[in-house]
Amino acid sequence: MLTLKGPKIHLRALEPEDLDFLYQLENTELFWEVSNTTSPYSKFTLRNYIENSHKDIYETKQLRLIIANTKKSQPIGCIDLFDYEPKHKRMGVGIVISKLDERNKGYALTAVKMIIKYAFNHLNLHQLYANISEDNSASIKLFENSNFKLTGIKKDWIYSNKGYKNESIYQLINE
Repeated sequence: MLTLKGPKIHLRALEPEDLDFLYQLENTELFWEVSNTTSPYSKFTLRNYIENSHKDIYETKQLRLIIANTKKSQPIGCIDLFDYEPKHKRMGVGIVISKLDERNKGYALTAVKMIIKYAFNHLNLHQLYANISEDNSASIKLFENSNFKLTGIKKDWIYSNKGYKNESIYQLINE
């Protein structure tokens, strides 16, 4: 089976046609807290980001892939690998299913399992980690179901309009 293709979803590179999808995703304030965003993105900025997304992961230290519904080939979310540390062979992983009607269908779990295989088999990583706000029960469940283990808590790490929150660190080590 191919690493980034499945019967229901596939992970693919960014395309120029994804501009409107990314614009909506990056400018949805609901997602800003988890992405550390504090202001909107312009289409100009996002167009440049897409145009430069072909650059090598070793240069940019990150990779964003679109999660697309295989039947419709429509983007439903993104999965990101970030903060690549080649010496230590580790990367962070983040995911969002932005289409609310596409949530709770197993797509996120499938996408995380695909990115795990990709990271360990193609990037030769030793570990992946996810930083998850302690009140994000859906993400905690997702990463625990993907065999990530809670390894630490960063106290008062995230400031939101509700005050400070702790952030949990989940790791998956390739044994």
